[in-house]
Amino acid sequence: MSGRWSRPRLRRAAQSILTEALAAADPATLVRRNLRRRRGALEAAGIRFPTGGGRIVLVAAGKAAVPMARAAEHVLGPHLSEGMAVTSSEADSGGRVRVQTASHPVPDARGLAAAREAEKLAQGLGRKDLLLVLLSGGASALLPAPAGGLTLRDKQRTTGQLLRAGATIHELNAVRKHLSRLKGGGLAAAAAPARVITLILSDVVGDDPSTIASGPTVPDPTTFADALAALSRRGVASRAPRAVVARLEAGARGETPETPKPGARLFRRTATRIVGSNRLSIAAAAREARRRGLRPLVLTTRLEGEAREVARVLVAILRECVETGRPAAGPVCLLAGGETTVTVRGAGQGGRNQELAVAASEALAGFPAPAVVASFGTDGIDGASDAAGGVVDDHTTARAAALGLAPPGVFLAASDSRNFLGPLGDLIVTGPTGTNVVDVVTLLAGSPSGTGL
Repeated sequence: MSGRWSRPRLRRAAQSILTEALAAADPATLVRRNLRRRRGALEAAGIRFPTGGGRIVLVAAGKAAVPMARAAEHVLGPHLSEGMAVTSSEADSGGRVRVQTASHPVPDARGLAAAREAEKLAQGLGRKDLLLVLLSGGASALLPAPAGGLTLRDKQRTTGQLLRAGATIHELNAVRKHLSRLKGGGLAAAAAPARVITLILSDVVGDDPSTIASGPTVPDPTTFADALAALSRRGVASRAPRAVVARLEAGARGETPETPKPGARLFRRTATRIVGSNRLSIAAAAREARRRGLRPLVLTTRLEGEAREVARVLVAILRECVETGRPAAGPVCLLAGGETTVTVRGAGQGGRNQELAVAASEALAGFPAPAVVASFGTDGIDGASDAAGGVVDDHTTARAAALGLAPPGVFLAASDSRNFLGPLGDLIVTGPTGTNVVDVVTLLAGSPSGTGL
């Protein structure tokens, strides 16, 4: 019985669990499930919109923009007047939806052009018309529309500085919203008085619509003061472009109008629904773990913090399960979802999921049972590398030493997790997946009496 949960078996189970988590985030399936045409009306986000009464225009943005847009186009058929989709990877165009490619996570001129087109589409709508907005991870960077007095270069530099400083998505988007015409409710304002329906594939911990894609169609609870505080907290204020700091300071003094806030009149004709999220993917992962005979325990879908510190805490919980049966008895599968951060310390290659895996390999050394930790970015892209994440076990450090690799801590100090995992064959490489519900982490362990072979 103990051999059943050997390392190879646990690794195969981890792969299957991550595969099911990714399948649950299929953007086309999620859109078709939440967008329907019935009896001469379109049903979306709990709203019925009569087809034939006005124009329906589509704007899709994010890593899943194309499959989401294609699914919507299939549902709407000839009722879709026109549409555009902007994404971060090459995709075929065709049909009524025009596809454009732009840069993520740092915006570029192609994104600037796409943002102008989206703004123009919204501004051309009347009261009888509908703007259908489909958002997924990466949309914020893909639709840069610098506010007056700012340039694209200003936004590029600020975004890059915050990313390198380990800013959370909430901090990053609080700043973005106050440097943009479209974010923080700006796209809904441009479309008024048309009705706006937004379907969201969430890439944000906690699924806050005002943070996802920087909330272009929902009220913005953050302020200029919040954005300034984020710059200061991350040590970026003294290095950020002068025009950026000047705008934020002017807004904090009340000299520049705030973004639209909750209760604003323009949101009376808007509706928003989250159709896919990390929670749904973690639930699918748990079902697969049970199918394989493991005992899954969902720890959280709000995982945040420095990747290396999070790894040590998660492995400590796994060890508690193995040694005491608390909070779950073996064979155990712990699941966590969210988005950790990495404070870049060197010029190496890697990302938050690979860093979490490398840090976990240190904590797993000498573990009392066969154990595996896998961390995976559902978009297939993990930081500055060609991988989506990594998978390690309680013998990873021993295998690394046998290959002549330096200890994991050396690679962590250089922010070079990819080049620790690569030679071991422990990278998870998928390429862009066309979706994004942030990260899935699974930790599996067999019995302390297992052979581990």
